[in-house]
Amino acid sequence: MNICLTLRIILFLSLFLFTHQAKTLDPYKVLGVERNASQREIQKAFHKLSLQYHPDKNKDKGAQEKFEEINNAYELLSDDEKRKNYDLYGDEKGSPGFDAGNPGDHGEYTYFTSGGQGHNRFNFRPNEWQNMGGQGRSQSFSFSFGNPTSQGSFGSSLNDFFSMFFGGHPEGGSHFGGFSGSTRSQSGSRSSPRSIRAINSQLFKKEIADQGITWLLLSYTPTLKGNQHYESVIEEVASLLQGAMKVGSINCETELSFCKDLGIYPSKAPRAFIYSYIASESGSLAEYSDDLVVKNLKTFCLDHLPRFSKRVDLSHFEISSGTVERLPRVMLLSTKKNTPVIWRVLSGLYRKRFIFYDAKVHDVSDPSVKKLGVYALPAVVGWLSNGEKQVLKSGISVKDLKSAVHDLSVLLDGFETKNKKSASNQAKKRQTESENKQIPFLTGSNFDALCGETTPVCIIGAFRSSKAREKLESILSTVSQKSLSRRQNSAFGSRDSISYTLLDVTKQPAFLNAFDKSGFKSLDKLLVAYKPRKRKFAAFINKITTEEVERFISSVLNGDVQFSKTRQKPTFNTSGISLFFGKLEEVMTYVTSRMRS
Repeated sequence: MNICLTLRIILFLSLFLFTHQAKTLDPYKVLGVERNASQREIQKAFHKLSLQYHPDKNKDKGAQEKFEEINNAYELLSDDEKRKNYDLYGDEKGSPGFDAGNPGDHGEYTYFTSGGQGHNRFNFRPNEWQNMGGQGRSQSFSFSFGNPTSQGSFGSSLNDFFSMFFGGHPEGGSHFGGFSGSTRSQSGSRSSPRSIRAINSQLFKKEIADQGITWLLLSYTPTLKGNQHYESVIEEVASLLQGAMKVGSINCETELSFCKDLGIYPSKAPRAFIYSYIASESGSLAEYSDDLVVKNLKTFCLDHLPRFSKRVDLSHFEISSGTVERLPRVMLLSTKKNTPVIWRVLSGLYRKRFIFYDAKVHDVSDPSVKKLGVYALPAVVGWLSNGEKQVLKSGISVKDLKSAVHDLSVLLDGFETKNKKSASNQAKKRQTESENKQIPFLTGSNFDALCGETTPVCIIGAFRSSKAREKLESILSTVSQKSLSRRQNSAFGSRDSISYTLLDVTKQPAFLNAFDKSGFKSLDKLLVAYKPRKRKFAAFINKITTEEVERFISSVLNGDVQFSKTRQKPTFNTSGISLFFGKLEEVMTYVTSRMRS
């Protein structure tokens, strides 16, 4: 048998074997999906099969080989470009011609391809086929043979066959004339997740750490088995919770120190972590350790969404219009048994900018709902930092989680801008009032008017230096303009129940002796809350700031400060001339009475 006839036999046998192999490795058939299947259907099929045949779960003979075929099929069909090439040419690289055993004629060249991930190729130039004994017109043939990763596969056997006849190639392929062979890496998976965003230490600090949004993170190294399986499950969970969280992957081979610092380095298999705010206001990593199935991982992610919204009973919830808070407040009213996912997500994103509440209500006929001015559910009610209430949105409709989070974020941003404008106007108003209104100085002539028995509480700012005077005057001027927080059942019902005054202790050194035997001589400045009717007082001798003074006075109004009995009634020193005329009047009175007697 001459060499030409031998080669022709080899070619036709190869084509026969190839046709059989190509059909068994049709990626659509491997995953069990139709050729027009969507990416979501392909992803679900891959997830189901990879879970079924994963070597860690399935110890049956052939499971490893089947698992690798599933990975190869998913790798091809999950890539739009490779899938398009396969659908058109039967090859992910776009080589036209032999599609699943059907040769194609393309001018002077005929190509045969399996659609495999790698390929072995015959190259016959024009006239070479005739010279080898072929008949018909001159043409060039290119035979491409798939190289599946499983042992004993056709690609491997063909390489061995040609190596036996023509000698092996140093790189593992075989060459004879125009024939060349190459092999594909048998890792069984891509070197890194394709569609999940890559995260490094800089991105982690900038976009993840303490930003308020929950992240699902995959840590891996390219050589680990199961990367695609983890990626598939994480992608599906991310699509189900789109808008509530983000996903990322960390290649611990290139980010070694970063992974070790976080404690997430994968040794035997990829690892999944959630960056969560469930434990505190600062984010922290929690590892997922349950079976890697979509349902369980989704539940894990939902359990780790932020919980910064306080659940309240609306029938007992009250915000006084006079209450002043640093941050605006917002409340979600819904019929949900638990805090809705949307509100939990927003409570994380805006945790440093709003105080969050949520309440379960039956319907809009609830009196407490009507009291808030809400006539359709779900609804969001907001309070500016000055206590002013506004219905931000009612009858909220939700198309999907992502759009709902976006729409409510826009709503909160607008309310925050309005609150800043209102706070700015209030500050300017207080400043103007403070500049126009001075705190009076306490004297013997106005003592009864300012700190007499008709005044429930008298706040006295006592000073011994000009610097202390300026400090106290500024603080009391500011505080006196505010409606300080007080309980509803407090005995002090209005701002008029407090009087504010200043005392120059250098001119009235004996005044403070009524409260303390030493007269607080070691202090340059202090505050005294005096209750004239009960002859009780409370002294504030800590560091004096606007915030601390506000807190002290609010505590006084709410009855949270312990008062002590005064040593005597506060009195004022009289000037020398006043004392002289006073004594003279006493003498004259005495003389007159004696004369009459």
